[in-house]
Amino acid sequence: MKVEQIYTGCLAQGAYYIESAGEVAIIDPLREVNSYIEKAKRNNATIKYIFETHFHADFVSGHLELSQKTKAPIIYGPKANPTFEAIIATDNQEFSLGNVIIKVMHTPGHTMESSCFLLFDETGKATNLFSGDTLFIGDVGRPDLAQNGSLTVEDLAGHLYDSLNQKIMPLADDIIVYPAHGAGSACGKNMSKETSDTLGHQKQVNYALQAQTKEQFIVVVTEGLTPPPFYFPKNVLLNKTGIQDVSGVMERGLTPLSPNEFEDLANTIDTLIIDTRKPEMFRIGFIPRSIFIGIDGDFAPWVGTLVRDIQQEILIVADEGREEEVIKRLARVGYDNVLGYLKGGFEAWKIAGKEIDEVESITAETFADIYRENKKQVANSEHQISKTENRIKIKDVRKTSEFETRHIKEAQNVPLAQISELMTAFDKEGKNYIHCAGGYRSMVASSILKSRGYDNVVDIQGGFGAIEETGILGNLK
Repeated sequence: MKVEQIYTGCLAQGAYYIESAGEVAIIDPLREVNSYIEKAKRNNATIKYIFETHFHADFVSGHLELSQKTKAPIIYGPKANPTFEAIIATDNQEFSLGNVIIKVMHTPGHTMESSCFLLFDETGKATNLFSGDTLFIGDVGRPDLAQNGSLTVEDLAGHLYDSLNQKIMPLADDIIVYPAHGAGSACGKNMSKETSDTLGHQKQVNYALQAQTKEQFIVVVTEGLTPPPFYFPKNVLLNKTGIQDVSGVMERGLTPLSPNEFEDLANTIDTLIIDTRKPEMFRIGFIPRSIFIGIDGDFAPWVGTLVRDIQQEILIVADEGREEEVIKRLARVGYDNVLGYLKGGFEAWKIAGKEIDEVESITAETFADIYRENKKQVANSEHQISKTENRIKIKDVRKTSEFETRHIKEAQNVPLAQISELMTAFDKEGKNYIHCAGGYRSMVASSILKSRGYDNVVDIQGGFGAIEETGILGNLK
């Protein structure tokens, strides 16, 4: 028996390859499926089953394309209602795979169709639990994604409590838990960086598995939930109904465009230009009205959070050689309408003599000097109105939880994820000094503001981490 976790860091997502006696099962495949097919072929094995733990919200699954290419059936647990042909298993139904058994365990709570898959080895011993979004390492799946008119967050949390205590807690401590996600995913709130663990250890350290009443569990699991990214419901729909073959998406997205062709598309169609280079390169020169979302950050989740229309037509600016990676990562979350990329990258745009914009950016040390001088001016103001009007405008675009832990006293929290709703928080006159934790999110925010006509933004390089080192700690709270 072979069990392999195939972990994709940019989505914090785990797919699984299970092989026994020449037969293979794939659990929660990503959209680009050829790697699974090629792996099975190298091992002289055949993909027999495709298991889905639930309708994923944070990525587009490759279940349909993989099924079409291998003829393997797609298997869901009870309560699933896809529009395509699939096996809807009953609770505790078993599927033979070579010399091993995979048992379906219906574990509603994260969603009503959520299921775990328990693997029994050749001796009949339960060895691995593929827990989907029901149980993470250090956390459990958030219960607010599948609420509807008749089912509340509290209802789902109650179902999750029952699933954990009735189905998972009775299992043996030495079983290895393999979840669908790790730290960085928005499907939970307290996930560990570890991507697997023994169930026994999770029983000891996971806050959601401690002895508590259902009422206490509902409170602790539902508190502190931030709004899910806007693309989540759209990905659920795509996973229920199906989506086009990813090869066609890649072919169109990989259309190279000259600076003139790129400019014509940007000017004649309602397109969004996404610049995926490093923030320090973006700030010193970029195409006007383009949005910075760097490929080396949480790229796909931030696109899904900030670009509300999943059908948005997109043009890409990327470092040469990374265009395919960008388009692939967009496709993983359902953003398929990439029209092409700037051939030769931003350097080609400059050589062509096209218009260029930039973001005003200062070091944390320079900001500290400006901050101290402003404190003196405000302190010397004779009237309260003058004190308020002259106070430096600092916008902290970190999460509210980060802000509440520690922040500059005068700063206003404008979380990047809610920037569209909170645009009025930024001043039309005077400078907006913007920072995050390390510089990535503040550059994203600065680019969005610049694209909407705010030319008075100043990005603080290095973010809060660099500000802490400047010696103005006494002004932090």
